[in-house]
Amino acid sequence: MNKLLLTSLAALASIGCSAQNPIRLNQVGYQPEQEKVITIDKINPQGKIVVKNGVGSIVAKPKVMRIATSPWTGEKRYLIDLSNIKKPGDYTIEMGKHKATLHVAKDAYHDIAKGSLKLFYLIRSGIDIDKKYAGIYARKDGHPDTKVYIHASAATANRPEGTELSSPYGWYDAGDYNKYAVNSSYAIGVMQDVYEQIPEYFAQLNTNIPESDNTTPDFLDEMMFNLKWLITCQDPDDGGIYHKLTTPHFEAFIMPDECKQKRYLVEKSVTASLDFAAVMAQASRLFEGNKDYPEFSQQAREAAIKAYDWAIKNPNAFYRQNEMNKKFKPEVTTGEYGDWSARDEKFWAASELYRLTKDARYLEDAKSTFPTRFTNSSWNSVAELGLFTWIASTNKEMGERAKDMLKTYADNLTAHVATSNFNAPYGDKAEDFGWGCLGGNCCWPAIALMYADKYIAPGKYRKFALENFNYVLGQNTTGYCYVTGYGTKSPMHPHHRISANDNIEQPFPGMLVGGPNPGQQDLAEGIIYPSKNPDASYADQTESYASNEIAINWNASLVGIACWLDATSK
Repeated sequence: MNKLLLTSLAALASIGCSAQNPIRLNQVGYQPEQEKVITIDKINPQGKIVVKNGVGSIVAKPKVMRIATSPWTGEKRYLIDLSNIKKPGDYTIEMGKHKATLHVAKDAYHDIAKGSLKLFYLIRSGIDIDKKYAGIYARKDGHPDTKVYIHASAATANRPEGTELSSPYGWYDAGDYNKYAVNSSYAIGVMQDVYEQIPEYFAQLNTNIPESDNTTPDFLDEMMFNLKWLITCQDPDDGGIYHKLTTPHFEAFIMPDECKQKRYLVEKSVTASLDFAAVMAQASRLFEGNKDYPEFSQQAREAAIKAYDWAIKNPNAFYRQNEMNKKFKPEVTTGEYGDWSARDEKFWAASELYRLTKDARYLEDAKSTFPTRFTNSSWNSVAELGLFTWIASTNKEMGERAKDMLKTYADNLTAHVATSNFNAPYGDKAEDFGWGCLGGNCCWPAIALMYADKYIAPGKYRKFALENFNYVLGQNTTGYCYVTGYGTKSPMHPHHRISANDNIEQPFPGMLVGGPNPGQQDLAEGIIYPSKNPDASYADQTESYASNEIAINWNASLVGIACWLDATSK
């Protein structure tokens, strides 16, 4: 029996097992003061459900607070409010033969916050991953990237085709082994935004990485590991940023040290250059005066300005892989990260550069590209990171404008929670689901809600951010906690080359999978989905890149919300 069929059968078996237990709740835990509304799927629990404490005493006989209806199946879901259970401890929810654990603790999210950030150490490239820091996930370096080559598309007079360069470090982007300037910049930007909101929390967060003994917070050390790679993506002659460091084709499902393809820096792009400019300007502020990296702040400042200037001179330099392949060899078929508008990237970069330099030209550029609305964000929609910049700044005019847009977004996002299936802003609309939805449509909006809670209406929006987090951690249609290694039922077969080939049963912990995707773009791979319904279109199969891949931008959103919620526990 082949591996695909085995994982397919395993996925179906686990889904069946999940379906047999109708109790849907956050499997990682709840903070004491947190609202605790859980969902019972299909079975009316009225008069059948009790909650017991650790010694078996009944502490609650909850009643159904309301009934919701699945927008796709028409089946009933029953919502139970357990918010009165505030004393830390483990409680057993019993409903006939069905049981589930309700964990309550002030630090309920501390382990998952650390684990989601520690994941970035585990996916570092260019170094051995040491047993001292990684335990069973230790492995040999497979991509030192000290000998990479200028692709024909990126050739210049000073760096002709085939020029050998060194471009080490950085994080593997997703389930593959390449490194992409656009997504790396975006992922760092999301996490650094959250860092600025709770720096005291990160100052105390030790993730046991090689840099933990220095004076810099481990969080910033981890960002630096990728920032050091990004710096090498800049052409020192003109300031433009190579779009990615890549093999011509995706590697097979093998370990990093078994990979043999040449790796190339491919042509520069306006989007990569502006994203780079934004995150380097931001990093320049955050690392100013840092004793462990004393030269970086100035280096990042100069690099950001130079990249921005290149982008202004090359506004139409979009990365179009198919067109590139018609002109240059070898052909490149790895992730494109193609984006045909740079207006949002320009806004983000101008916003960060103005905050760094106070140069009026950046303010004018930010004003001229100011977005018309606030929406969900991803690597190809970065204006919201620029709006965060203004919201956290001292510029009243731009800040108030951005806050007004955020308030409209937050209010629209939360308007229908009272009738939702899982008591969350996320999960009741078809457009909630798709490629990488758990990162861009669930965790990222939760970060935005935390901004709204801090800057617009303290105490109003945090509970909604927690509800989205509940969805990710198990209170959902499939019953999965979608973060590997956490909860009572989490993905075992993510689309991730190392986890699939390291001979360790458990995948890397702390990875957020993409999530339910009704597009099912990987059906040709033989994926067996349990349903076509948007919220159930998920397969825990290694081959399911459409629903079960991991990516640094999605994990960045997980880090952001997990850490912020952990930091603000009462």
